[in-house]
Amino acid sequence: MDADALIDRRRMRRKLFFWRAAAILVALVGIAGLVYMASPDPAGRDHIARISITGLIQDDEELVKLIDEAANSETAKAIVVSISTPGGTTYGGEKIHNALVKARGSKPVVADVRTLAASAGYMIAASTDHIVAGESSIVGSIGVIFQYAQVSELLDKIGVQMKEIKSAPLKAEPSPFHPATPAAEEMIRSMVLDSYGWFVDLIATERKMDRDKVLGLADGSIFTGRQSLENGLVDAIGGEAEIRSYLKSRDVADELDIVEWQKPQKSTSSLLPKLLALAVQRITGAPTTLTSELERLADGKMFLDGLVSVWQVASQ
Repeated sequence: MDADALIDRRRMRRKLFFWRAAAILVALVGIAGLVYMASPDPAGRDHIARISITGLIQDDEELVKLIDEAANSETAKAIVVSISTPGGTTYGGEKIHNALVKARGSKPVVADVRTLAASAGYMIAASTDHIVAGESSIVGSIGVIFQYAQVSELLDKIGVQMKEIKSAPLKAEPSPFHPATPAAEEMIRSMVLDSYGWFVDLIATERKMDRDKVLGLADGSIFTGRQSLENGLVDAIGGEAEIRSYLKSRDVADELDIVEWQKPQKSTSSLLPKLLALAVQRITGAPTTLTSELERLADGKMFLDGLVSVWQVASQ
């Protein structure tokens, strides 16, 4: 093969590589656009929307948006919130509470308590029109907690000191590097009790219960579904049949399908990295393991922000 033919062949390979890469990128953008622009309504016909809330409660804008979309949907005639969560941040629970209260203004909203609805999880359940739980579901743990590590003794043992210069005694208190002062403990206690009072008032209002009765239940105790029915924390024991029975009393047709609603943003954020990884692998031959690891880290959070309303099994 002469030199001119070899040059032409290399030039054609570069052009082919360019157009292949361009075609893949155009396809990725198109698919991502279709996913993003797709209607959040998964049924396209009259139905009952189910929204699942699981894991730790955090400031979840996508979940709040999903609730708003279901509330505004003309084809979703009711919303069933399936709950399996030990709770999470009080602010995260507050945001979901506000979204559910708003949704109740346009259609019936029912809580379907599965394994666990504790702390901020019960706050969410109480934000609905009607709560259905299993006989052995775990319900309650009404309260607020603030925790911080104390590592001063460990630092003393290894000969490390943490020095600080701060603008005021209560700045960055309590600190894990030295025991909390009485003033710091009082500051945090006051904040916890204020949030706790707000939580108790919320339950009393939403469940139409006397505040003193709620206070009697709001000592952090957890209850089975059967106990919760007796003390007024839930409205019925059962599952789909009991949910449909309540919705029928609210003029929601019994024959409507219950359709799962999911966060469209979550689908987009998961799909695009996978498609891009596939494109990179096709073009460069690089492995996709790094992309999957980054996706795992991006989807989760290592820490909870703010005051926490969460049920925990104590360790010895």
